Amino acid sequence: MSVEDDILAYYARGGERTRFDNLQGRLEFLRTQQLLSRYLPPPPATILDVGGGPGHYASWLASGGYTVTLIEPVPNHVDEAARLAREEGLDIRAHLGDARQLDATDATFDAVLELGPLYHLTEFADRVVALTEAARVVKPGGPIVVAMISRFAPLLDSLRLGFIDQSGMLPAVEDDLRTGQHRNPGRHPAFFTTAYFHHPDEVALEFERAGIPLEALIGVEGPAWLFRDLEDHLGDAESRKRLLRAAEIVERDPATIAFSAHLLAVGRSRGPKTIELREQPSR
Repeated sequence: MSVEDDILAYYARGGERTRFDNLQGRLEFLRTQQLLSRYLPPPPATILDVGGGPGHYASWLASGGYTVTLIEPVPNHVDEAARLAREEGLDIRAHLGDARQLDATDATFDAVLELGPLYHLTEFADRVVALTEAARVVKPGGPIVVAMISRFAPLLDSLRLGFIDQSGMLPAVEDDLRTGQHRNPGRHPAFFTTAYFHHPDEVALEFERAGIPLEALIGVEGPAWLFRDLEDHLGDAESRKRLLRAAEIVERDPATIAFSAHLLAVGRSRGPKTIELREQPSR
């Protein structure tokens, strides 16, 4: 199995290394840290960080006492994560690998993170396989924490940034909303690469097909990532605390989840399962 060429080309540019440096990225990172602290077992638990990129979350977890194995399909990300571990003396083992075929024995890890793979698995069957693999390698009852991009993020982001006025943008956004399938055939540097955007209503089915009880579906940022004065809120400690609390208040409200740029799904493994793949229902 291989990552599509345009996805590799996108990440080869190195943008993932600084993704959390912008305001929206900082909010996403802070909220995800908050949520991981809630759902992960305490250190020194073993964490499998699938699709962990250059090691943002792995380094944060390892510095808190976790033992982290990072599996990632993009070679330069593996190199960056390994270098970060060496330089900071962190307990991170970074390897090339694919979320759909994990090189790990059954029930090995206390928790599994998939904070990126489902962005780029555009086929329903592949997403179910990735989730099933996570359930296979985590210990029974261990949390499986999965990040997804909201189906409505492209529309909201194009309105926020003014891209909606560019030629061809509105039809592209309509296609994203209709199918969840996002493409960037011209490899425009300002736009995301090949991806799948989840509608909140379809997450439970993917978990069900993988045999994972869905414990929670959470809107990560809430509507706060759309604020023009986000920098002021994040720059002040008290205001940042209120902003994070505001996102937390509405994080599981079905009427507001989709306003987040990212969704976080949490399930618990029942142990290895035989995959049952049927056709994905059309929306």
